[in-house]
Amino acid sequence: MEQVRVRFAPSPTGYLHIGGARTAIYNWLFAKKHNGTFILRIEDTDAERSTQDSIQGILDGLKWLGMEWDEGPYFQSANLNAHRQAAQLLLESGHAYKCFCTKEELEAKKEAAIASKQAYKYDRTCRNLSPEEIARKEQAGIPYVVRFKIPDMQESLIFNDLVYGPIERKYEDIEDFVILRSDGSPLYLLSNAVDDINDRITHVIRGQDGLANTPRQILIYKALGAKLPQFAHMPLTLDLQKRKISKRTHGEVVSVQFYREKGFLPWALVNFLALLGWHTSDDREIFSKQELIDAFSLEGVSRSNSIFNYTPGDAKFFTDPKAISINAHYIKTMPLNELEPWVNAVLKAADIFDETFLTTQKAWYYSTIDLIRQRFHTLNDFATLGAAYFSDNFPMDSKALQKNVLKHPQLTEWLPQLAERMERLDSWTLETTEKAVRDFIAERNIASGTLINAIRTVVTGQSVGPGLFECLVIIGKDRTTARLKNTPTLF
Repeated sequence: MEQVRVRFAPSPTGYLHIGGARTAIYNWLFAKKHNGTFILRIEDTDAERSTQDSIQGILDGLKWLGMEWDEGPYFQSANLNAHRQAAQLLLESGHAYKCFCTKEELEAKKEAAIASKQAYKYDRTCRNLSPEEIARKEQAGIPYVVRFKIPDMQESLIFNDLVYGPIERKYEDIEDFVILRSDGSPLYLLSNAVDDINDRITHVIRGQDGLANTPRQILIYKALGAKLPQFAHMPLTLDLQKRKISKRTHGEVVSVQFYREKGFLPWALVNFLALLGWHTSDDREIFSKQELIDAFSLEGVSRSNSIFNYTPGDAKFFTDPKAISINAHYIKTMPLNELEPWVNAVLKAADIFDETFLTTQKAWYYSTIDLIRQRFHTLNDFATLGAAYFSDNFPMDSKALQKNVLKHPQLTEWLPQLAERMERLDSWTLETTEKAVRDFIAERNIASGTLINAIRTVVTGQSVGPGLFECLVIIGKDRTTARLKNTPTLF
């Protein structure tokens, strides 16, 4: 295989969404697998829709995911002269022609085709104008576009897609398409092909929605005498209603930034997105970075569209449950020294981080993270569900409070009394805290669940979590007893 050169070429018309991110991931993996080059090219020629904020969002999103590019970012707008020169070469070589048809004339022909229930295709009115006719129209100042001249033959264009296999398109079904507007600005079909040629792209790996453009771009390659890249088109990502995932339809939930803000680890999102349309023979789902690079191949890309299982309104599983599951796996299993910086950032953002967590309390800090992470799905859980372990300023689950505390007025006496007993403990361990609670329950003939659930809710703000006595040991004597004494204020 020749030296692999692939590119991710997004249009900066909004945030980096998961469909674009998946395309970037596949290109990045393919480049890494083959010791090739991953190029970032920003296709910013749509001046009205492209914004600097969108460009920065793409750069930030890729960096956060760890998809660092080897070349670029290149900007398509910087290559406009090359695109226009290519159009001129196509004119001079007879592969393109000037079309003087007005917008009104084309609309009338289109409406006539619709009225007669026929598919509309440009009728090549200007394809065979004589040099004299062209000169007269230009002298008259009639604006024109440049159209590519489709070969006039009863044959087909055939190419092999590395995912979908042989693709055939009859020449007669392809209309003479516009490559240069009347204002001299190039269209995507031309710009994209010319940039790929100039960037020496060997493999075009993109979404299946680009498949319709491929025959026309191949014709441009051939007309310019350029070597063809190999094409691989990824299946689309659909929602449960079989709609294509898009910014317009699904909003922020399909943006990379959304997952960052929701507390996803970058590699967990990469791992999940890689599985949207690709799999190994053993259907493995968890990969380290090197394992994913080693395992990835275009042969593993499915021809069937993938499903993004997003259910709007689900507060817990706000996105595909598999994405949540993979993120939770990494939170539970990654080395503590690697997880710690991510937890630090979340706690700092919530204003419950103490610098002593990394100095005099570091052993306790690591033990706390290790204890509570087992039930967490996102990094944000450390600052919400886990806030009580790091600060006295923590949220109280209203349902847990109502069920486990407010239904039992006796707790206004029991829990402060238990606190006084626990304050007298000489040591604060699993054994001593459990004995104190069990003895208190036995002496007052209290149902175990009533007192234990109340203690957990008052001390942690939650109804579930790690073992209660492990929680109490980590939270410590002073905080535990103070919160138990504070029970009357909750009523």
